Amino acid sequence: MKMLRGVLCLLVGAVPFCRVAAQSAGHSAGVEGASPSSSAGAPAQSASAPASVPARVESYLRNLYALGPRFTVKVGAPEATAIPGLRSVEVEISAQGQSNKGTMYVSEDGRYLLQGDLSDMQGDPFAKLRQEMDLSSAPSRGPAGAKVVVVEYGDLQCPSCRRLNEVIRALLPDYPQVRFVFREFPLTQIHAWAMTAAIAGRCIYHKDPAAFWTYADYIFDHQDQISASNVWDTVVAQGVAAGYDQAAFKSCMADPAMKAEVEKSLEEGIKVKIANTPTVFVNGRRLVGGEREGLVQYIDYELARLASRSRPAKTPASQ
Repeated sequence: MKMLRGVLCLLVGAVPFCRVAAQSAGHSAGVEGASPSSSAGAPAQSASAPASVPARVESYLRNLYALGPRFTVKVGAPEATAIPGLRSVEVEISAQGQSNKGTMYVSEDGRYLLQGDLSDMQGDPFAKLRQEMDLSSAPSRGPAGAKVVVVEYGDLQCPSCRRLNEVIRALLPDYPQVRFVFREFPLTQIHAWAMTAAIAGRCIYHKDPAAFWTYADYIFDHQDQISASNVWDTVVAQGVAAGYDQAAFKSCMADPAMKAEVEKSLEEGIKVKIANTPTVFVNGRRLVGGEREGLVQYIDYELARLASRSRPAKTPASQ
């Protein structure tokens, strides 16, 4: 549902695709203050008690985004932040089996609402996000000790992920010093065979990590020919090509541990606020979509930044 996607995107981070979805509904991400009908000179309304703030936030969001009775809006109790006078609230919006949550900020008097990320400019803005990602058992190509790491959260049935796969395959010869990582994020609500393909990928990865890429490239290249009715035969054939016999591969596919690994990757993706596939992180720097220009820009920036840090400082010439 377009409206729900737009609202949920506001909660999961100010990324370009989500911002466009929100604007299509007539709203933009960013700072939200008093409603347009409010007088600019009106005095601030003081919250009678902290408990009234969640109700006020819910009422404001429902009016702002036209969230009628079919939407469930939950707003948590305000919590203190590092900034005096600013509190954080957890907001969850649900409808038609879809839900997502995120953090918003309210002024202590309950008048102003801030949507977006709160950043400490004295620290690394991407450090916490990188820590949320467990890449220890994720398929990767490129040097294990690479200083620039590109992490994709993708869906093997997603056409945009297929285009990104083509972009990355073309970039590999130009960036041998970069590590490219794939994390499963199958969108099971809209892609009928994505989970089956993801589980098969886990099995093939455990048999031979390098074979995963042959498998993923094959699935992306033949995406248009794969359907819910033939995906099983397709992945079994690829499992055999990777070194399994049919019985062993089918046994792996039935192993609950393989699906659990995919679900763990999904949970991690939700934790880092994935709203769309593909979503890519270049050393933690978020990029939604599979456009070559943006990906190259981020990789080149990181390579240049790291190179400048590794150069010895120049010393004045001796007199």
